[in-house]
Amino acid sequence: MIDKLEMFIALARERHFGRAAEACRVTQPTLSSAIRQLEDQLGVQLVFRGSRFQGLTPEGARALDWARRIVGDVRALRDEMRAVRSGLSGNLRIGVIPTAVPMVAELTAPFLERHPGVHVRVLSRTSAEILAGIEGLEFDAGITYLDNEPLGRVTQVPLYAEGYRLVCAPGFPLAGRAAVTWAEVADLPLCLLTADMQNRRIVNQHLTRPDAAITPSVESNSTLTLISHVMTGRWASVLPKKLADLFTANGSLMAIPIGEPEVEHLVGLIAAHREPHTPILTALLDAARRLTEAPAR
Repeated sequence: MIDKLEMFIALARERHFGRAAEACRVTQPTLSSAIRQLEDQLGVQLVFRGSRFQGLTPEGARALDWARRIVGDVRALRDEMRAVRSGLSGNLRIGVIPTAVPMVAELTAPFLERHPGVHVRVLSRTSAEILAGIEGLEFDAGITYLDNEPLGRVTQVPLYAEGYRLVCAPGFPLAGRAAVTWAEVADLPLCLLTADMQNRRIVNQHLTRPDAAITPSVESNSTLTLISHVMTGRWASVLPKKLADLFTANGSLMAIPIGEPEVEHLVGLIAAHREPHTPILTALLDAARRLTEAPAR
């Protein structure tokens, strides 16, 4: 039953029989057979079928909630029994918004020092993808914004407040300033993250003017792509302070504080609101709290 529920969850996530089978490391006929057997056991149709996957039935959508709950509890049980038997070990999957990537090691390095038997996998994702991944059991935890858009019912630990900097090459307009305003930034040629990124939606809130919306010349979901354009001297970008510090450490680029208003948004660790958490996730949440409580460097 658990294996069938795992396959059902994968199918709901991938919305494609072939991709779901690949994710579960089984053949497509095996996955299709498992879904039909699950339907027979539950006495309802779970999936609309045609030449391709056409979505979940209303009963399938309700069953998906139960499947995620049951599989999550079984995984937690297995992890706890493994921890009792051989100490903390296993896999930990973390989804991270791109702008928080520079700080991930501040959390994972001390965590892995305490728990060397754990293997950590970090993937860069949008805030929406992180929430969906946690709900769909693709991620164990995520690092994302806590105070800008609704998160739903999740466990959360604040990590840091994200401030913003104008990043530009020396010689770029305003490069010699000690600080700039959002209104001044709005008049510059900009390259920014794409609109599916919550950071871009935050930046838009402060750059938007009554007379016109801001339309950057270059958009990308990669901060490295933005920096490569900034280095040409033709564009500037708006990046979180931690990320800006990383790219400007060698002095080849400038990072200028943005004020009027000076804004901050809270970034933190989130996990599904389930008690008890797995031993690995409990240890990660504890590591996040210790990081928050540590004296600022």
